[in-house]
Amino acid sequence: MKRDRPTNALQAFLQGESAGGVLLIAAAILALLVANSGFGPAYRAALHAHFAGLSLLHWINDAAMAVFFLLVGSEIKREFVVGHLARWPDRILPAVAAFAGMAVPAILYLLVAGRSPGLTRGWAIPCATDIAFALGIIAMLGSRVPASLKIFLTTVAIVDDMGAVAIIALVYTAGLNALALLAALAVLGVMFALNRSGVKRLAPYLLCAALLWTAVFLSGVHPTVAGVLAAMMIPVGDPKAAKAETSPLHRLEHRLHPWSALLIVPLFGFANAGVSFAGMKLAALVDPLPLAIAVGLFVGKQIGVLASVWLAVKGGLAAKPDGATWPQVYGVALLCGIGFTMSLFIGGLAFDGPVLIDAVKIGVLIGSLLSAVLGYAMLRLASARS
Repeated sequence: MKRDRPTNALQAFLQGESAGGVLLIAAAILALLVANSGFGPAYRAALHAHFAGLSLLHWINDAAMAVFFLLVGSEIKREFVVGHLARWPDRILPAVAAFAGMAVPAILYLLVAGRSPGLTRGWAIPCATDIAFALGIIAMLGSRVPASLKIFLTTVAIVDDMGAVAIIALVYTAGLNALALLAALAVLGVMFALNRSGVKRLAPYLLCAALLWTAVFLSGVHPTVAGVLAAMMIPVGDPKAAKAETSPLHRLEHRLHPWSALLIVPLFGFANAGVSFAGMKLAALVDPLPLAIAVGLFVGKQIGVLASVWLAVKGGLAAKPDGATWPQVYGVALLCGIGFTMSLFIGGLAFDGPVLIDAVKIGVLIGSLLSAVLGYAMLRLASARS
């Protein structure tokens, strides 16, 4: 029975992400409907209303999303310690696919928008995959998609989440407050000491995580990075304990996942996807910024992921996902172009002002929608033929 638990945990994770993906899709559609209805002005005014020094939009993007990043960090750590990235041979294919799936979209973005003044800052927008959205699409296909491909998509998304977090920390950090940064390092030191001392209760780690978020927020580094750093300090225990769902990290992940997938991420989608098309001309859809993002997500992701997987398999570096055909792998490569949550998040860090932010939203929506529709169609057709 013990051997079945990791599989059951993975199934629960995939099911939770799938449900969250469906809610995220619904939240994005609702945001578009509201933003283009008579409630549009009230929607925008509510998001920019201030509470305790921050707008509602900032509370969602900087505070609530820190919980999402805490979950991302815990998933990354668990996968590398006891999960599907624990062994080097298992890391090769998703790592190669994730790296190429970030590099090619960034290159295409710069080729399209690089000559336009001030737009190069957005090169990272099409780099990440939205795991909840992508798994929500796969959930609609049921058993037509092999479990190996769901695992592959999940691990690729987790690896490129690592890349996205690194980009946020290194690229989108302005001036630094040295004192706050030292305070953040001190809190991390306390968390490390708690870990090494064998403390298993979650409360001390969560208290430190809240202090860490405050220090990172004041330091100038984006505060969501605090979520990932905090997760790295929470003990995962030995593999047997983690798989038995007794380690602090596993318990934290289990408790956070419903809140993140079913509330925080859909709320983020609702707050950030609402773009008004009033007065917008069709030509605006091919302006450099939205076009570069859409091309990066839709064209760059599928080329980067599929080409790297094909080269890795043909070169003998890794094996193709079990039971999957090449058309099915291509379908998953298409789904990797759904960059919704992280792309919108990075877009908000890269640009200021409603015009550029709306352009980012349009590009992300077009690229993600094309990737979702064609990815679904490709997987459905490939599954029928196989």
